Amino acid sequence: MEKMSELMQENENKSVSMVSSWFVMVVAIFITTLIAANITSVKLIGLWGLALPAGVVIFPVSYITGDVLTEVYGYARARKVIWLGFFCNLLTVVVIWLGQIIPPVAFWDGQAAYERILGYAPRLLCASFLAYLAGEFVNAYIMAKMKIATKGRWLWTRTISSTLVGQGVDSLVFIAIAFAGSLPIGALGLAIITQWLVKTVYEAVATPITYKVVGFLKRQEGLDVYDHGTRFNPLLFRGEA
Repeated sequence: MEKMSELMQENENKSVSMVSSWFVMVVAIFITTLIAANITSVKLIGLWGLALPAGVVIFPVSYITGDVLTEVYGYARARKVIWLGFFCNLLTVVVIWLGQIIPPVAFWDGQAAYERILGYAPRLLCASFLAYLAGEFVNAYIMAKMKIATKGRWLWTRTISSTLVGQGVDSLVFIAIAFAGSLPIGALGLAIITQWLVKTVYEAVATPITYKVVGFLKRQEGLDVYDHGTRFNPLLFRGEA
């Protein structure tokens, strides 16, 4: 049985070795939402009496897209996309930083505004990067494992459960690293719980859309990958599994 599972996984991995236009589209959406969330999060917005970063409007979409990637294409593919998103985000930060330190032309008066809006504090960057990696990999791992355990049934249990844990890890790591020592413990806890709940409710509401997208892609791609025999090490770069 174990040998058969390994052969099935090998065949599934071969079947996704060719990059389709649908896969490229999903990856593009994933990375765009990630970068957009990080840039817009500099602004704080008020929703239902809560102060939240503006990125909360788009960031949960990256988790929804991550669920779609894992559900349709498998953990191994999702792992590569998560790392691709990390390096694209890093490149964006470097380019913004270079734009900040290069001297402006004499008649341009927007330098202070540029630095105020796009200037990143090293501590916030570290918190953002670590939270992203931890949250996304936990999310993908739970999605893949639960798909095997449920034999592909009850997609909603996987999307919501993986988001509960993944977004919880993301919020905990980011808030703890970014604001520990500058906010009281009670305020830190409230900030973590608030972001976690808002993002989780967001994805729960979007579950019907996730169902439609997953179903559409499975039909278009002719895929429904199960991660039998997959090695879940997030640092594994070579090979599909």
